[in-house]
Amino acid sequence: MNATRRIEVRGDDLRFAASHMTVMGGEAEPLHGHNYRVTAVLEGDLSAESWVFDFREIRRLVAEACRELDHRFILQQPSSVFQVSKQGQEWEIRTGGRRYVLPDSDVVALPIDNCTAERLAEWLCGRIKERLLALKATNLAAISVGVEESPGQAAWFTESLIGREGSGV
Repeated sequence: MNATRRIEVRGDDLRFAASHMTVMGGEAEPLHGHNYRVTAVLEGDLSAESWVFDFREIRRLVAEACRELDHRFILQQPSSVFQVSKQGQEWEIRTGGRRYVLPDSDVVALPIDNCTAERLAEWLCGRIKERLLALKATNLAAISVGVEESPGQAAWFTESLIGREGSGV
């Protein structure tokens, strides 16, 4: 029998508020923000103790990743539309005749090409996967992360956690 088990965490503690400017049609949208909600799903076999993964632990890992983005301006790097420079403790961003100067403490520069919910889901999935790898949870097969930027509007990213020899992370 080929069966898949999965667990899911979501809720008010798994969210972040952030501002950004996405690129559409070769131009940057106006600066705006969202109250993002994050959901994470783990798939895998049952452990020796009959669980896929500890709910408290995956919730903690997701919350840590959310805190990295909370109350920050998310800057995509590199960008085809933004001219970006960092001087001392300030970021300067120019686009379409607009100029923004932000303190370094308010900016999180991510290695993504556009600050879309799709790319944020992918980035968050990678951060959580790094933490799962460190915990050596060998029964896990996949992780999916959903980022809801407004009610009823979410993007998902799924990544396999199966290693080269058929075992999980």
